[in-house]
Amino acid sequence: MSDVVLPCRNEAPALPGLLARMPAGYRPIVVDNGSTDATPAVAREHGVTVVTVTQPGYGAAVHAGVLLADPDDGVVCVMDADGSFDPAQLPRVADPVRDGLARLATGRRRPVTRGAWPAHARFANALLTRRLRRTAGLQVHDIGPMRAARRADLLALNLRDRRFGYPLELLIAAGRAGWPVLEVDVDYHPRAAGTRSKVTGTLLGTARAVRDMSAVLSR
Repeated sequence: MSDVVLPCRNEAPALPGLLARMPAGYRPIVVDNGSTDATPAVAREHGVTVVTVTQPGYGAAVHAGVLLADPDDGVVCVMDADGSFDPAQLPRVADPVRDGLARLATGRRRPVTRGAWPAHARFANALLTRRLRRTAGLQVHDIGPMRAARRADLLALNLRDRRFGYPLELLIAAGRAGWPVLEVDVDYHPRAAGTRSKVTGTLLGTARAVRDMSAVLSR
């Protein structure tokens, strides 16, 4: 059994379809980070563990979910809960970690339609990962919104960012620690109807994420 941390803020419309496609052996943990819709109620209706995090920020939500994950199982996955990823592909990132081929596996988004990944967000991702390849020496092309690692390893990195810089800090820390990092392709779909991205949905949201991540790269 692997735990799957799902950081959520107003993802109620996406959760039923996402949870229905969760593969056997993967236990979802919904981390509610300030939702004003029915996200927690929908998750509980599906029998899912819900933890509420009052500190705003993607990193705060992910960290809380990792802390809640089963310490005895080891491998924990993280995935956006907006319906843009197929949970059935979680083994693509979890299996290399479980089999010892990598200490961190990340998903490289491959859009299934032209509108799945807005151009401004794709451009920002390309800029950030180019800097990451140059400064950290990691051959990755995406910041990895779907990823897997062992819970103990994640906590040992002592990551501090609690905002949008968390995924980048993770990659930088893994590179500095000499971890084998594996990037695998995952399908990237348009997010579920009725949800809105806090990052790619607007130019302002993308700019804020780039600001947070650039700050991490400058440390």
